[in-house]
Amino acid sequence: MTKLVIVNREGTEMEIDVADGISVMEAIRDNGFDELLALCGGCCSCATCHVHVDPAFKDKLPALSDDENDLLDSSDHRDADSRLSCQLQVSPAIEGIKIRIAEED
Repeated sequence: MTKLVIVNREGTEMEIDVADGISVMEAIRDNGFDELLALCGGCCSCATCHVHVDPAFKDKLPALSDDENDLLDSSDHRDADSRLSCQLQVSPAIEGIKIRIAEED
């Protein structure tokens, strides 16, 4: 189990323990955060699982793919810490990462 810190759109933080190997999107959705829509179910085709990740973990995350980068370009809320949570896997390498759910476009 890996601990993630999720910050909802209202700014409330919640620590969750999740199984390794699932996507961060699945971890957020399965722990009751209804504001993360994830309409495509994790296929990297909609950007409704947009999150902002703790920059201290940037080197522990996979590089942005061209598809992910293109989808994030469609968001008015993109910043240097933006990622699609469906493209991030839960693993011990990201233990304690803080992830803030992005504003809805």
